[in-house]
Amino acid sequence: MPKLAHNKKAFFDYEILEKYEAGIVLSGNEVKAAKAGQIKLTEAFVTFQGETPYLTNAHISRYTKSNPNVAYDPTQSRKLLLHKKEIAHLIGKKSKEGLTIVPLSAYTARNMIKIEIGLARGKKKIDKRQTIKKRDTDREIRRALKRG
Repeated sequence: MPKLAHNKKAFFDYEILEKYEAGIVLSGNEVKAAKAGQIKLTEAFVTFQGETPYLTNAHISRYTKSNPNVAYDPTQSRKLLLHKKEIAHLIGKKSKEGLTIVPLSAYTARNMIKIEIGLARGKKKIDKRQTIKKRDTDREIRRALKRG
């Protein structure tokens, strides 16, 4: 399953508690553009309209070989496909505990485009500093082991 997009910022800004796999409803040109790697999840998040989840603010560029005269919004909301139990669980966690839902990656599975979403809690500034410090120490350890 080749990755089409990866949201590194989500792992830095949020503590990921649970992960889910969701389908996404796209038009034909959006599918072609996403498979060409023209998808960005950096500023995206999941919202609910009633009991329907939508991926909001994900940027899928216009497919280069499509008709340029047709009006197209690259950041439009796109419907996510999840099981009813998963939707109920996510709505409950989001409303009770004040958590957020962010997309983590986009990939293909059996010729379909899937989005991995995560139930996340925002990190505080001190947590981000600890993440940077841990990453730097791990890098130094790897360098020291390489030099041998």
